[in-house]
Amino acid sequence: MLPRSADTVRDGLLVVRGRPRTEIAHRHAPLHDHGVKPSTYVAWNRWPVPGDQAVLTLSDRYAPLPDLPRSYIAYGNGRSYSDVCLNDGGFLLDTHRLDKFVSFDRDTGRLACEAGVLLSDLLELIVPHGWFLPVTPGTREITVGGAIANDVHGKNHHGAGTFSAHVQALGLRRSDGSLRVCGPSQNPDWFEATVGGLGLTGVILWAEIQLLRITSPMMTVQALRFRNLDEFWTVNATASAEWPYTVAWVDCMSARPGRLGRGVLFCGRHAAVVEPLTSRRGRPLRIGIDPPFSLINYPTVRAFNALYYRTHGSTGIGASHYAPFFYPLDGVQDWNRLYGPRGFFQYQCVLPFPQAVSAVATVLERIARSGEASFLAVLKTFGDARPVGILSFPRPGVTLAVDLPNRGERTLRLMRNLDDVVLEAGGALYPAKDARMPARLFRAGYPRFAEFARFIDPLASSGFWRRVSE
Repeated sequence: MLPRSADTVRDGLLVVRGRPRTEIAHRHAPLHDHGVKPSTYVAWNRWPVPGDQAVLTLSDRYAPLPDLPRSYIAYGNGRSYSDVCLNDGGFLLDTHRLDKFVSFDRDTGRLACEAGVLLSDLLELIVPHGWFLPVTPGTREITVGGAIANDVHGKNHHGAGTFSAHVQALGLRRSDGSLRVCGPSQNPDWFEATVGGLGLTGVILWAEIQLLRITSPMMTVQALRFRNLDEFWTVNATASAEWPYTVAWVDCMSARPGRLGRGVLFCGRHAAVVEPLTSRRGRPLRIGIDPPFSLINYPTVRAFNALYYRTHGSTGIGASHYAPFFYPLDGVQDWNRLYGPRGFFQYQCVLPFPQAVSAVATVLERIARSGEASFLAVLKTFGDARPVGILSFPRPGVTLAVDLPNRGERTLRLMRNLDDVVLEAGGALYPAKDARMPARLFRAGYPRFAEFARFIDPLASSGFWRRVSE
């Protein structure tokens, strides 16, 4: 268990929108009787819009959870494209004040921190000392707890597995007041349930992580253009054997013969040149308004994709700071506003080999023929690493992620058509990126569903979980 440190512990008071925890009422009172206003907390894709949610802020990792009259789910930084972090009719336990670093061994790269620490703040600390995240998703604006609860993956899954494969231990608080210390060698069954467990086994309070040694903040990079899916499989197989980081952008608008699935494969490795280390968090561009309609539409995306394809790839090996290589969208603050007030969906699936070759082609064909616009489509092959968690999404195969503006029934119909392809191929959808998956598809993609259910905290629930489990 993490040691109590005077410089990392606050007053131990659980804050309820500025009210002390003693004002929490008895178990059967309505939400408004708690003195807690319904929240406006939403997911990053801004859909669905939740109703009555009450928010409590956790600030002390040693305090028990409050005695709640309704279900709860932990809320980190709200970067899920999903209702896994939403709890209509219940409580959100906001972890942003669980933001302390506990220990950092600069020689071994072992770091302990609270679950509300953002990956961006973690990088600010570790990069100048020659360390990096062993696995990172496409944004650094998520919490450590969220990274574990969703068992996030990155561009190096084929060599390093998921984020949780590098977690040595974590602290899990249950609604009955118990604290379980879990890890690969301590309560491994609880660790396996909590990793990728979508916050349903309890609140993750802290974690110990093994970091990756680096000698430079720079990356050696290469972009390789491919004309269609057939070329992608060949180019990707060669690149994955040579580069630790690979990911492809795919043009979802092109369905012409010989051009289906054209795109650019981005490859990278940490540069070996020893030079001054910096985390460089430059000031991002900012989308400062909410447009009345989606700016992501068929004409603009078609033009963008054609230009992007022509101007990227086949330029030789170059150099880049790690930030734009790993986190290109973090350079535009509030970019989700571009999709307008109705928000957007992300459809991310994993398709096992050998079915993936034909299934990816079918998915891309259906998207292109639907007329739905997507400028952000990512294709990545996963490695053979065994999933760390019972509900971990990454597994051997290919993952395709596509952002789709929310156009109501038209968009939902397309995704139902894609569901049929995923189901037939024996694939799965990513809960952290899902806002409408049917229960039958979830249970087919996660066959250990019943085994996981026995680890769920009796008071933990979310919009996602009620949708796929009832």
